[in-house]
Order: sequence, then structure tokens, then C-alpha cells
Amino acid sequence: MRLLTPFLLCICAVLPACSMKLPKVDDLPGLKPYRINIQQGNALTQDMVAKLKPGMTRSQVRFVLGTPVVQDVFHANRWDYVYLFTEGHKETRSRRLTVIFEDDKLQRLEGDVVGRPAGDAPAAGAAP
Repeated sequence: MRLLTPFLLCICAVLPACSMKLPKVDDLPGLKPYRINIQQGNALTQDMVAKLKPGMTRSQVRFVLGTPVVQDVFHANRWDYVYLFTEGHKETRSRRLTVIFEDDKLQRLEGDVVGRPAGDAPAAGAAP
């Protein structure tokens, strides 16, 4: 009985610590850890896509856009370009462009990156 009382007191003192939730480092004010910018894939700009014209060969398209991220064996006439950019703690931005070939010539483009119409100059200080 003499040993049971100190043991129970120790248990009662330690148990509340088990249910205590410690704050994450991200939740502490002014203490956000640094996160590097992460770029993955091919950086695609409107200017690059504007250089593409129907009838271009595969090597010409590769020269303008770079090597595609995805070259599907089952869809040899389709190249997929994907670009992901995560800036620090911000949400990830993505761009996607699909190049469709017919008879080894550029037929059409699909995706969310569109080229500027001819003659349109970018505004001063505009981001790609």
C-alpha cells in the first residue's frame, strides 16, 4: 500500500501529458521554415508555344519546346509536356501541353498553354 500511493500519484501526474497536443512548427507565428522553389518538367511559356506552326517536324518541335516529359509507347503520335512549379508555401501551379502529330508533322495542340496571336507583344513587365 505504501508503494501504491506514490505510483498512482506519478501516473496521475504523467497522464495529462499524453493528451497534450504540441503545435506544429508551421502554426507558430513568425516561425515558418524556409521551403525552396521546386520546378518540375518543361518550363512552358506562351512565346514558346506561339513559335509552333502546323506542319513542323518532330525535331523542330523538340528544338522549340525541349524533350517531352512523356512519350507514350502506345500513342507514338502524341507528346505531353507538363510543368509544375511550387513556390515556397504557396499552392502548386501547373501547365500542360499535348502535341499531336500526324505523318510526323505537327497537327494540333491541346492543353492550357496557348500561344499569343501574331503581332501581339507582351506587356512591359508581364510574367510568362
